[in-house]
Amino acid sequence: MNWTFRTAGPDDWTAIAALLTRVDLPLDGAREHLDGFLLAFGGATLAGVAGLERYGATGLLRSVAVAERGTGLGKELVRRLLDRASADGLTSVVLLTTTAADYFPRFGFHRIARKEAPSAVQESIEFKSACPDSAIVMELPLKS
Repeated sequence: MNWTFRTAGPDDWTAIAALLTRVDLPLDGAREHLDGFLLAFGGATLAGVAGLERYGATGLLRSVAVAERGTGLGKELVRRLLDRASADGLTSVVLLTTTAADYFPRFGFHRIARKEAPSAVQESIEFKSACPDSAIVMELPLKS
């Protein structure tokens, strides 16, 4: 499949929100971090999205969603954001998930206790209210 990728802008919010809602991911805090979102398009149609929020030297991976599963697009979005995080000098990336804990180890993520997440990330909307306390927390240390 041939996708095109670009960073999100304010005009993309409606399409992003529709896709996130369709796959039952929270919208809280996403709009405020649009500059960290990577979009994938199949033609003119939004095919996928993933966001990376920055908290000091740690990134928070969020809102990984694709319109059609099984295409490899989710994997490509995550890889591109992890490459960006590494290039930007981040030392780790953290995520919260209620449904995809078996998906992220392929990228090197491992489970950690919620209280082990960097304190700056714990202040994010994702940690404070968007994701339930039962969400699994995972971390990927990045090579510097």
